[in-house]
Amino acid sequence: MSDFTTLQPDRQVSVRDTFGIDSPMTVPAFSQRTEHVPNVDDAYRFNADVTLALLAGFSRDRRVLVQGLHGTGKSSHVEQVAARLNWPCVRVNLDGHVSRLDLVGRDAVVLREGQQVTEFQEGILPWALQRPVALVFDEYDAGRPDVMFVLQRLLERDGRFTLMDQNRVLKPHPAFRLFATANTVGLGNLNGLYHGAQRLNHAQIDRWNIVAALNYLPAAEEAAIVTARVPALADDKGQALVRQMVALAALTRKGFEAGDLSTLMSPRTVITWAENLELFGDVAQALRLSFVNKCDGAEQPVVAEYFQRCFDRELESPLGQAAAD
Repeated sequence: MSDFTTLQPDRQVSVRDTFGIDSPMTVPAFSQRTEHVPNVDDAYRFNADVTLALLAGFSRDRRVLVQGLHGTGKSSHVEQVAARLNWPCVRVNLDGHVSRLDLVGRDAVVLREGQQVTEFQEGILPWALQRPVALVFDEYDAGRPDVMFVLQRLLERDGRFTLMDQNRVLKPHPAFRLFATANTVGLGNLNGLYHGAQRLNHAQIDRWNIVAALNYLPAAEEAAIVTARVPALADDKGQALVRQMVALAALTRKGFEAGDLSTLMSPRTVITWAENLELFGDVAQALRLSFVNKCDGAEQPVVAEYFQRCFDRELESPLGQAAAD
């Protein structure tokens, strides 16, 4: 493989042909795949608005923040766009343990020609900044405040980054791109779903060029994703069952909005339910193991009611009693 740092986008791809979106837009892409390019998921379904926002980030070097509820495929969306462009992509989860030193780098003692010497080891930021990499910050709203301020300068138009320990100013590689995903839009944990989400500095939020919202898909598209993930349910009977499962998931989301439930079924949970159905052979047992047991005991009868409405049968407990009793 040629030197990774020397790679540049060397071809244009059609958005209409590659992503199935009715747009005359073309986007730069790489002919050569490297080890950092995500694998293509042929079953992935693209949201047109979010995809166009991400493609603007790749083609015009715009900073793109994707916000939405859990399980909607925010990080996967960035990866799958990158996969079809052969664009190297690296994800970093900004959990509470990620420190400034992890991002920027630190001095470390290494062995050189039998001698112990101290040298600077780059963190993920300077490494990615100097390469044709799409850097994705997952759980962006969970980052520690001291870490978030490290990113402030990187979000500006020229995106130069100062390594104070090295007295160096790094200029971004022409093909470096920056993305982030978040469950909230920087306002904190307002609905109680996302403990650990922080209120973000509005001066930093203002630096993101594009903020795209990715929420739950229409029922038909969600059902298509589930059947693509679990081909055993692709026949007529299986598809009818999946439509019932998606309908139940929609009821949990409405129940959450109304305050009847403290949790909800994401598309990821519906896929897990379908996979567990394939394992256990019973839709009720698979639901209990995939979702019901995650709910508060006082809320399980509500889910049982939703199940009865969608499947016209009782959600039996493991002891053979209806969960709604």
